[in-house]
Order: sequence, then structure tokens, then C-alpha cells
Amino acid sequence: MQVRNTQFLAQVNTAVDSIIAAVGKQLIVGMPLGLGKPTELINALYDRAVSDPSLSLTILTALSLEIPSPGKGLEAKFMAPFLNRVFAGVPELSYMRALRQNKLPANVTVSEFFFKPGSLLNNIHAQQHYINSNYSHAARDVFNNGCNVTMQAISRVGEGANARYSLSCNPDTGPELLELLEESGRPHVVVGLVNTRLPFMTHDAEVPASTFDIIIDDSVYYTELFSTPKQPVTTPDYCIGLYASSLIKDGGTLQIGIGALGDAIVYATQLRHQANQVYRQALNDIGATHNYGDLIEHVGGQSIFEKGLYGATEMFVDGFLHLMQAGILRREVYDFWALQQLVNDDRIDPQNITADALDALESLGVRVIRTQDFQRLQQHGFFNDATRYDNGYLIAPDGTRVIANVAEPSSRVVMGEQCLGSALKNGIVLHGGFFLGPRSMYQAIHDMTPEENARICMTGVNKVNQLDLNPRLYKAQRIHARFMNTGIMATLSGALVSDGLADGRVISGVGGQYNFVAMAHQLPTGRSILMVRAVRDGANPSSNIVMNYGHITIPRHLRDIVITEYGIAELRSKSDADVIKALLNITDSRFQEALLAEAKANGKIEASYVIPETRRHNFPAALEQKLSSHRQAKRFPAFPLGSDLTDDEIRLGAALKAMRKRVSSTPKWRLLLGLLSFNSSRIDSNLKPLLERMDLVKPESMEDKVAQMLLVEALTD
Repeated sequence: MQVRNTQFLAQVNTAVDSIIAAVGKQLIVGMPLGLGKPTELINALYDRAVSDPSLSLTILTALSLEIPSPGKGLEAKFMAPFLNRVFAGVPELSYMRALRQNKLPANVTVSEFFFKPGSLLNNIHAQQHYINSNYSHAARDVFNNGCNVTMQAISRVGEGANARYSLSCNPDTGPELLELLEESGRPHVVVGLVNTRLPFMTHDAEVPASTFDIIIDDSVYYTELFSTPKQPVTTPDYCIGLYASSLIKDGGTLQIGIGALGDAIVYATQLRHQANQVYRQALNDIGATHNYGDLIEHVGGQSIFEKGLYGATEMFVDGFLHLMQAGILRREVYDFWALQQLVNDDRIDPQNITADALDALESLGVRVIRTQDFQRLQQHGFFNDATRYDNGYLIAPDGTRVIANVAEPSSRVVMGEQCLGSALKNGIVLHGGFFLGPRSMYQAIHDMTPEENARICMTGVNKVNQLDLNPRLYKAQRIHARFMNTGIMATLSGALVSDGLADGRVISGVGGQYNFVAMAHQLPTGRSILMVRAVRDGANPSSNIVMNYGHITIPRHLRDIVITEYGIAELRSKSDADVIKALLNITDSRFQEALLAEAKANGKIEASYVIPETRRHNFPAALEQKLSSHRQAKRFPAFPLGSDLTDDEIRLGAALKAMRKRVSSTPKWRLLLGLLSFNSSRIDSNLKPLLERMDLVKPESMEDKVAQMLLVEALTD
């Protein structure tokens, strides 16, 4: 990487002057997604473009985080205090406010390759300037669009000459983009904005100050980090999580994403490890053991995690921290393929290295130890720290010099007696591309000891999302990989819809989903697990399992395992008719017959086929019944991994959801009629704090009086 003459500045406006002086007034800015955006700097650059029409600003990024709107009416009364509390001190992106209001000036363009799901469906600028890209191609595509400015938020520890810098939450695409820029010779500028609230991550995330042309560092920019409040986990989510957790192989590899389904998987996985009998009973209660026992035994398991798991994930979500704390995420991997293979094959004891390890190493074809091999092996404790390497020779602690070849008998004797370490060290339990989560996640990382932090390696998506850079190593590390991703719809052919609509509008973006699905097929023991809620709820529920759809994200030839709340469909290597049968078995029964009829009409399934009786009772009420005993035992809570909501807010949130459901299904005249028999003077005094929170203690308008009545009823049900 090029060594730069770094300029240290204290103000973002001064940095804007330096950027323009370096590359001119046509600025094409690449920024990382999510938390890694240098908000104050891009705001200053945007403001300069607004005030100077001669300046052209193009922003290339993804997932621009926005503080949610509190909405209107009751929703605002509930959300506004919560949002003010959770997002206090978090700076907002000026360009997103303008984009949302359709007020971007003509000299500013915003192109993203991933949106917050559903947030920009009707925004013309966003839809027209969206760039469709696999996440592993993001750096390439930003470069190809002419990027000449890269900027991101960075972390720092130490002061002055002792200062160290980290890309923290986002080493995912920046280093790869910088390499492309340096190789091209294109004039460009690299800027880092320090925010010491960002956790300091080491390994690939740590970079020298000379990485940057400009580092902006002033305490005014040490602002609060954007957090992602938890969403409640529903009964269908938990059923999906239970099914998914049973397909995780002990000693394997895990990828999960953000949201309620990810939280459900983590909770179920913890239950499997910490309360195994309860877990087995829950699997039995939802029918998993009976319907999919052989699949679970072959692909995953029900037992506790004796070997533990390793995480290889694009997004490092807080669920992985919970798995670490539960003692589940603990399988360490090493950055030398042969060493990793020996560990996988139980041919070396990580806690007790003996001379037999040299024989094992030779059996894999590793004889001559090269410089880089030695460095990796010593880093991981195979060779002790007192042994040195010199131009093809090993120098033992007593000074004996032998050729670095384990096949040479005299060398092997010296290595076995003097050069080996006692145990392996510096293993990694999680490789991730970027992280984003609730405030508790950031604090937990901050509070880690250096040893705990060092077990996490934030790195590039060119390493995490694919095998290309080092296939032999990554295949050895990612044994029994279970890549779990979420979709919106699945077609009866086994294709998945995750990122867009049939009319071409983009919901979110493909992100890394395609990469992980494809990688699962490349790995000998890998599996792709795609999770889809069977029903889209609302006034008119609709099936998320459909015959076909005008847009797909994952093509049918990459079909593998699909899970809904009603079960598991294993699709790999199956015929089209068998795929359709498997998916109908996990479809909501309100829609099964119509889909079956359509498949028959299209000649894709035999005309005599009948859905088995045991699979014709897929209804939401049945799911609730299956988990009812566990609910009564206070298992499967709404927020299994914690929440920024207070207990009162959690209770109110559930009541408001029940209110919305009732209002949508009840004529207005009936609600008004109910108000005639409602006596507000008899409201339980225990409900007063909740009514105060919603400003409904003494409602004046008819609308608020009805709201008070409905809220009280919902809170007392």
C-alpha cells in the first residue's frame, strides 16, 4: 500500500478545501456502508456542493443510515420519546434528508447498491441511480464509476507518535478500493475521520496513519454511534429459528444476518446448548424431529456444541457476541491451510504440540518451510518465539542452524526438540466484513480485553464472501458452513426473491446473499439456508411461496434449503416436481390448493398428486398452539437478545400492535358503539403510567377517546 504524507486536520471544512485542491471540483466519493460513514465530513462536502453549483458531487455508497421518523398520531406518541432517547447525539446525513424530500441539487448524485429494506421504493432519484452489484464487486464498481475520493470513519488509540488507527467497523471494501486506485494511477485522495467511540479492531482492520492523505481528529467528531433497535421476534420467527438451528453442525461455520430471524436463530442455538432437553422438546413440539429427523441428523444436530462454531459472515451482528458469551462461538481457525487441515482432521492437538505434528505436516506435502509459511506457523504457536528464520534455514533457540525442511532427518530432530511451541495461539473465532447493531453491542466490544478482541478479525468482503483469494485455506476453515440468509418470497421452482419487485423497483439490494449461496455450493460440506416467512400479513394476507415472480435474486439452479415457519424444504439435487412438493409442504395451508392447481395446470407436477394430510394444517393458530407451553414457561420472549425499549414500552408496543389489528378488522361504528359502554373512571390505576406515556390520561378528541378505550382493552387482555 502506498505510503502517504499524511495531513492532520481538526476541521472538516478545512479538509474539504484540501480535497478540492487535490482532485478538483468533480468529486466522486466512495464511502463504506452503514456505521463507517464519516457523517460530519460528507455533510460538509454536501453543504459545499449546495453553496457552489460549479462543484459536482457524486456519492457512491450503500445503506445510508437514517434516524426513523416517529410517524403520526399514536405511533408518534409512542416512538418520539424512544427515538429521542436512542438516537440522542447521533449526527444525520444531510444528503439523505434532501434525497428523501426530493431536494437534491442538480450537481449532486447519490448512487447506492443497498438500501434500508423498503425505505426508497418510491424515491425516483434513488431508484434510477441504484447500482445493482454483488457486495464482493462493490469496490470494483465504485472504482469503475470514477471514484477519486475515499473517506470513512476510523478509530484511534494512543496519542501523537504512539497513535494507532483502525478501520473499525468497515474494513470491508475500502482497502480493496484503495488498491485499485493505487494500481490505476488515478489522482485520488484518502480521508479518515476519527471517532474514538468506534471500537478499535486489530488484524486486517488496523492500518498505519500513512494510509490516509488526510486524518481529521477533533473531539467534536467523537459522536454517538448509530444503533439498530431490536425488532420483536414473533412465533413464526421462532419456528424458523428452531428449524434453522437444528441444521447447524457442531464444529462447523455460521453466517447469519440482522433482524428478528437472526435473533431467533441465536436464541434457539443458545437453547440447544444451554437447555438441551427443553430445546429437543421444542423441536418435537413443532414437528421438526418427526418430519425432518434424518435431515437434521445428516446436516445439523440436536446436541450441545462440544467443538463449537466459527463465524464467517459478511455482517457481524450482535447475535455473534451472544454466541461467544454462551461458549458456542469458540472454534478457532488459523491462517495456514496445512495447519488448519491438521486441526480439522484431529491430527494435531491445539493444546499440546508434539513432534508428531512434523510428520503430519509432511504428510500434507509441506516439507520446505518458506518465509511466509514460517511467519504464519510461528504466529499461531506451531514454532516457538525463540526460533528464527533466515534465508531458508531455521535457527533454534540454542543457535543451531538447520535447513528449513521437515523431510530432512537432522532438521526434524532439532525442530522436534527445540523449535516447536507448546500450544496453538492467535486463532480467530469470527471473520466479518462490517458490523452494525444496538448500542449494547458497541459497548460490549469496547469492554473486551485485548485477548478477546483479537479473536475477532474484521476484514474485506473479498475474503469473507468468496473463496477466490485463498481457496485452499478458506475451504479448510469453512467446514460444515451454514450460510443463513433471508428472503421475501420463494417460487415453486426454488428461486428466491430478496431485493426487488416485479416492476423493477429495488427494495434493498443483493448485498452478499448471492455470494454466500454460491459459496455454499462450492464448499464440499457447505449448505445454503434461505429463510422466508410463509405469509405476508395485512388486511389481505398473501402467500410468500408463489408459482413464479417477475424478479429473482437467487436463481433456481442454486436452490438448496428453504425454511418457513411451517418446516424445511431440502431442494438440492431434486427434480422440479419434488421441489414443488417440498415447498408446498411448508406453505401456509390457506394457499396450498391454489398453488398446487397452478402447478398442475402448468404440467409441473402429476395431475393425481395430493398434498399429504399431515401437511395440510399449516395455520398461524396451530403454530401458537405448538409453542403455547413454552410461552407459559416464559420462553421465547419478544426480545430474546435484549432491547433498548423499557419494560413499559415493550408492553405498550404489543398493545399498539393488537390495537392496529382490531381497528383494521372492526367497522368504525362498532368502535364508537363500544365507547358508549366504556367507563374511563374505572381504569385500573396501574395503567396510568402507560396512559401518561401515550398522553391518553384525559383524552379530549373523539379519536383519542377511542384510542384510550382500545389501549386499555389491549393492555388488560
